[in-house]
Amino acid sequence: MSERIDELRRSLAAVRERIDAACAAAGRDPGEVRLLAVTKTFPASDVAALIDIGLRDFAENKDQEGRGKAAEVAELRPGVPVRWHMVGRLQRNKARSVVRWADEVQSVDSARLADALAKAVTTSRERGERDGPLDVQLQVSMDGDATRGGCPVDQVLQLVDHVTRLGEISVRGLMTVAPRDADENETFARLAALFERLRRDHVGLVELSAGMSGDLERGIAHGSTCVRVGTALLGGRELASLE
Repeated sequence: MSERIDELRRSLAAVRERIDAACAAAGRDPGEVRLLAVTKTFPASDVAALIDIGLRDFAENKDQEGRGKAAEVAELRPGVPVRWHMVGRLQRNKARSVVRWADEVQSVDSARLADALAKAVTTSRERGERDGPLDVQLQVSMDGDATRGGCPVDQVLQLVDHVTRLGEISVRGLMTVAPRDADENETFARLAALFERLRRDHVGLVELSAGMSGDLERGIAHGSTCVRVGTALLGGRELASLE
């Protein structure tokens, strides 16, 4: 286990160096950028090790894995305040389960999903399973490919207006995954412009989640406040999606 902790410590230092360098190049404060560790397919013991070296924000992309891992980590590191994020595509029938363990859902892409989450939060609060509303980010599809998830750009304003009227969920910002073979700089620039337009009427929008292991520098250059890093932090996996 000590070898794994040393490995994770080196990886974390390298990722933080990349974030610092990207912020310096963009004239930004590194404190403005949150590092979200995407721990899908990796064991709870890795999460515990990352907690020991200073991380507190973790993401999963499947409800079943996230639910079990969050419970296991709570046993491994009792009393440590950890924030769990759901970053994968989410079906409405999983809303009830997700709100029991996730502090934030970054993949809200429809009014129907938002409604399901709001209803699930109400039920969970009534049953004493959570204390407050659910933070969410709206996933934006920059290329309109419905198979990859995300709200089309021309429907984001309508979705923001809808979600802000729901009392049990709080919209914190926008998230995107750069399409394969796309110009990441152009993609993130468009997202940043959309974010700034929306903030004029929705002051609660404070988070821009853009940039992953391979493109975090481009995300930071265009104002990202959250980079989702899996491979660069934890190592390779057979299948990677939202990291």
